[in-house]
This record gives sequence, C-alpha cells and structure tokens, in this order.
Amino acid sequence: MHYENDENYFRGYEWWLMKEAKKRNPRIKLIGLPWTFPAWIGKGENWPYDYPDVTAYYIVSWILGAKQYHDLDIDYVGVWNERAFSSKYIKLLRYTLDKHGLQQVRIVASDRLWEPISFVLLLDSELHGVVDVIGAHYPGTKTVPNALLTKKKLWSSEDYSTFNDEVGAGCWARILNQNYVNGNMTSTIAWNLVASYYEELPFGRCGLMTAQEPWSGHYKVEAPIWITAHTTQFTQPGWSYLQVDGHLEGGGSFVALTDGLGNLTIIIETMTHNHSQCIRPPLLHFSVTPQRATFYLRGSFYMVETLQVWHSRLGFESGNSSLFQQLHPVKVWKGSFSLDLNVDEVYTLTTLKTGQKCGCPEPPPPQPFPSNYKDDFNIRNPPFSEAPNFADQTGVFEYFVNASDPGDHVFTLRQVVVQRPITWASDADQTISLIGNFQWVNMTVTCDIYIEKQRDGGVFIAGRVDNGGIYVRRTKGVFFWVFADGTYRVTGDLAGEEILMKGLSGVRDNAWHTLTLNIQGTSASGLLNGYPLWENVTISKPSNGWAAIGTRSFEFAQFDNFHVEAG
Repeated sequence: MHYENDENYFRGYEWWLMKEAKKRNPRIKLIGLPWTFPAWIGKGENWPYDYPDVTAYYIVSWILGAKQYHDLDIDYVGVWNERAFSSKYIKLLRYTLDKHGLQQVRIVASDRLWEPISFVLLLDSELHGVVDVIGAHYPGTKTVPNALLTKKKLWSSEDYSTFNDEVGAGCWARILNQNYVNGNMTSTIAWNLVASYYEELPFGRCGLMTAQEPWSGHYKVEAPIWITAHTTQFTQPGWSYLQVDGHLEGGGSFVALTDGLGNLTIIIETMTHNHSQCIRPPLLHFSVTPQRATFYLRGSFYMVETLQVWHSRLGFESGNSSLFQQLHPVKVWKGSFSLDLNVDEVYTLTTLKTGQKCGCPEPPPPQPFPSNYKDDFNIRNPPFSEAPNFADQTGVFEYFVNASDPGDHVFTLRQVVVQRPITWASDADQTISLIGNFQWVNMTVTCDIYIEKQRDGGVFIAGRVDNGGIYVRRTKGVFFWVFADGTYRVTGDLAGEEILMKGLSGVRDNAWHTLTLNIQGTSASGLLNGYPLWENVTISKPSNGWAAIGTRSFEFAQFDNFHVEAG
C-alpha cells in the first residue's frame, strides 16, 4: 500500500519466500514486523501513532491479504522495529485484530530492548493482557528481572547479524543455546536469513547463507546453516525446553527439548570466546576447556536406550571444519551417558532418526556482474514487481505499463514512492537504486528517462556510487542530473551539494530523453540524446563503485533501456 487506496498483495519477494518456507515445513511460524511505514499513515508527520486506527488498519489489511491472496496465516505481529512503542496503539491493534476474526494472531513487543516495555507491562494490566511475547534485539543472552516478572514468553526477536564465516557460526551456535540457558528466551531469530544483496553494502554477508549473484546462480551454504540444523532438524515450534541448568562445568552450554510425546533432543555447544563473538553486544571474556560431560536422563526419558548423534567442529586453526556429520549412536546405560567434548564443537543427541544432510548438486561457479548489461524492462507479466539486479536503497522502482505511450516506452521501470516514508533509518531525501559491480572503475551508463513531476522534478543516472543502506545519505559518486526546469547538474554526491558542473539542458517534464554518463579514469562526460552536453569534469573520488538511477525527490519518474558497459 504505497498510497491509501493502493491495496496490492503481490509486491516484493516476501510472499514467494513465505510460501516456499511453508512448502518445506508447514509448521514454520510467520511473523510480520514493520520497519518503515508508508507516509499516508502519518498524514504528514514522521510518526505512526498519531492516527493509531489508520496504522492498525494498515497492519490488519496486510494480514488479511496474506490469507486471502496467498493462503498464508501470519502467526505473530510486531509494533515498530527498534523504535518507540505506543501502549494505546498496541491495545487498538489487538482490538482491530479481534474485530476481524484474527484472535489467533499474537502480538510481540517491542522489538527493541527489554525496557521500558517490561516495566510498562507490569504497570498496565490491560497492556499485559494483549502482549503475548516480549521481544528484545541483540540481548547478549541476558534478560532483566522485570521481563521475568511479567511471566510472558521471552524472545530474542532479532539476533546474529554477523559475518557468516566460522566465527559467525560460533556466534550463532553459542546464542542459540545460551539465549535460553542464560536468558530464558525460547526463540532466537536471525537477521538476516540469506545475504542476497551486494556484499559491499552495509552488513555484507550477515546472513545465515550467501546468495548474492542472481546473474550467475552461485550461492554458498555457509557454516551457520549447519549450526541451525543442529536445532531445527530435531525440534519444531511447539516443543518445550526442559528446565535444567544448562551450563557445562568446563564452559559451554546445553539445552534439552521435548515434543511431549516421548521424543528428546539435546544440543551441546562448546564455543570459545574468540571464536564466537557476534557483531553486538561486546562479549565479556570466558574460558572453555576440553571436558568429559556426563548426562543423566530422568523420568520418562530413563527408558531411552539409544540417541542419534550429529556433530560439527569449527576448525579455526586448521581451517578445516567438519559440519553436521552423523556419528555412531550413543548407548544410554541406566539413564546416563558420557561424552568427551573438545572446544568449538556442537553436538545434537536425539531420539529422532530424521536428520539429513542433503547431497545437493554443486551450484554454478561464481561470476562477476556482466560488464555489458542491458535491461529494456519489456516484460508483460513479470514474476516479481521489481527488475532483477537493481537494489533499491531509497524509494521503490517497479515495472510499469505505460498504457498511454504509443511507441517504444510501453514497458518501463517507474519510481513509485511519492512521499517520504515514516522511516526506520536515515533514508535519503532522493530515491536511488544501485546495480552492477562495486569494483567498477571505468564505465558508460545510458538510460532513457522521463520526468513526470512538473517544475521541480528531476532524475539522475550515476556511476562509481559508493554506498547505500543505512549510510545512503552520505553516498558519493558521479551523478548526472537533469531537471524539469531545463537545467542539468553534475555532482559528486547523492545529496547534490558537491556541484562539479551545471548549465542548461533543454530537458522538460513529460518527454523522453536519453542520458549517457561516461567515466574514464579521472574524467567524466555527459551526453543528452546522443549529443555532448558536458565534458572534461575532473573526478577525484570515489575511485570505484556501482551504477545507479534515481530521482531528485520522492516523485514519479520512469526509466527505460538501461545499459551499462564497464571495463
């Protein structure tokens, strides 16, 4: 819903991803959490709580649309990612969910820190009645007394966010266990699931696996995926943690879970300090030593005779990790068994015999982004709303059918966000979408452009673009702008403050023009409709970066016949 009357449940990749996840595990839970809200919710203010009924309507519409158009049941919904919460809004959200028959959808609050939400829940009995889960981000395996006093489910509702090498795997192994052992958290959610964005953007490769080359099809199942498997292949949502002291004498931890039907899964980790540091918070020093650990099964588990064993060893010194290997089963004698544990290991011991490590075909080899790349956006029924390989950093660039155009520009790419959203991060005041290879130095970027906004509308093409994501406001590069008032500019930054050249172009709104930007070494030049408009502009830095397209403000504009040639 970019606009108030714009209900559309087919944008983005998330619907596809949720359906694919459900195919693989129908019991998987789906959670929605707003990061940024569309501007119309705030009616001009950068705040989602002034009109809580409008915000609740927006969220509930999304949940109803998920069911109506994709047969997806959303299980939980959050409030606002890592920003303030409003008790009034949370109560109204619960009322609105119930009014629409969504009693089964539970509310997580407040996806920030343990406080002040825990304290407020203890003071406000009505709020206590509508919040089902307290979710904290990056809790460092610790909780706070007030959170425990609420008797609510406690979740680490965002965690990990760490480079996905062996240290990232060690981080993930440690917190998956110790969030429960130290902090009583029964869910740990990784941000992010798959690193599918240009690696040089902020938080490059901070996903459980990496798939950042859609043009080649290359991907890599990184070590954190197999650490995940130690828990998720042998438990399901709905299993319960057994209340045991999960600290091992020689350091490390263990958890035990059951389905209540006689099955038991024990996960052990012995991650050392230097090999399990997450991106945040700082990790106080601790020591782990090789040890022999004896486990005692009591009650109904006393009768267990054999446990299946899966093992990983993160090999830091050798560089040779062994990931998720099935070992010989362990015999349980009179309710007990012993294991010799080395450091930086993960064991799963389980009554389940369903574990598997797929013998998947090798992915295609990695390839750099094509040095000669074209997209004319001529696709009648696109599978997704956005064009491949373009990475929107601010604004949204969608396929568009230009029904009124009689000629060459029926199918285009259009920037469609026309008001600055209620932002989570410091988005730019301009819109921008990146494409290509961050290592590119010399390049020629050509694109047909169509300014829709009269008087002060404007668009750009760019090269050597050096930043995005949460740092998009400080993005540098070589930006070639044309404006609806017939002027042009060349700037060294997205903000348009570092002016390298300016003049008259004759460009007008509501007409197609072709822009060409040529960057070679320390010099740049620009063409308009095939004729030189400016040349010999000296470029000092950045020395490399992506190509990009974008607009001067949050405004409608169209792009067509994009072409970049690098080398």
